Amino acid sequence: MSRNPSRPLSPHLSIWRWGPHMLVSILHRVTGAALTIAGMALLCWWLIAIAAGPEAYATFSAVATSPLGLLVLIGLSWAFFQHSFSGLRHLVMDIGAGFELKTSKNTAIATIVASLIATVALWATLLGAK
Repeated sequence: MSRNPSRPLSPHLSIWRWGPHMLVSILHRVTGAALTIAGMALLCWWLIAIAAGPEAYATFSAVATSPLGLLVLIGLSWAFFQHSFSGLRHLVMDIGAGFELKTSKNTAIATIVASLIATVALWATLLGAK
């Protein structure tokens, strides 16, 4: 495919500056993929371990409660909260609200902050219960 030199390239990279709304858009896609792939793999392993008996479940539990396992679980819970809050932001935008630049920037920042607060609150509760 040859490029027509009389037609300009898309100027988006030279015009747009990175902002929180761009980050949230990318995070929405990444967290959706992470929840689909890693979340489903973890769910399937958990269900298979339950069905396979006490030894298999003990192995799953040992891995899930190891430092690496907890890191994965914390990451997946953050991905869940980020994807959910971003989805709510998109729902509001789908009704035609929140497109003003300042509002869009503030709601994008709010999704990131809310997801971090929700993740910390969840894991503080779960780990504090032990």
